[in-house]
Amino acid sequence: MTQRGPWKIVQSREVYADPWIRVQVDDVIRPDGNAGIHSIIQIKPGVCVVALDADHQVQLAEEFHYAVGRVTLEGVSGGIEPGEAPLDTARRELREELGIVAARWTGLGVVDPFTANVVSPTEIYLAEELTFGEPAHEGTERICRVTIPLGDAIRMISESKITHGPTCVALLRTWIERQASILGRGNA
Repeated sequence: MTQRGPWKIVQSREVYADPWIRVQVDDVIRPDGNAGIHSIIQIKPGVCVVALDADHQVQLAEEFHYAVGRVTLEGVSGGIEPGEAPLDTARRELREELGIVAARWTGLGVVDPFTANVVSPTEIYLAEELTFGEPAHEGTERICRVTIPLGDAIRMISESKITHGPTCVALLRTWIERQASILGRGNA
């Protein structure tokens, strides 16, 4: 029996796996002492990139996402391939999805989009000093690049028009740091 915080794991079993996700079911002793199960979905680690141009406009991806059944507006995202550094993934995804190459990159941290049952660490980045070219979409992608002033993107978060968690964190973090810089406070 192993311990995971206040939980005791009696047994773990993988019930499903494909190249993108893995589902694990654990037989556990809960913190209250009762037996139960706890399911965990593991999604391969990923990145999310928000690109900011010289005019303080963000370059976002508008794309239909099968899982949520609707078009979303979000930063460029993708899974980190085995042996690939997260920043290299971010560079690759930005170039492939929006046709953008950035000369300046800032790591904005790591977010866990949903911590109760999903393991999906996502490294977020700000890309600046942009050069625009042609995207190289995969067969599953139909992506449109959308240019929005940073302030409007922040408003769209509050209106639930931008709902992708890592994108929201990246945009808000960028906004906070830009405002702190304007007010002469350095980094937030």
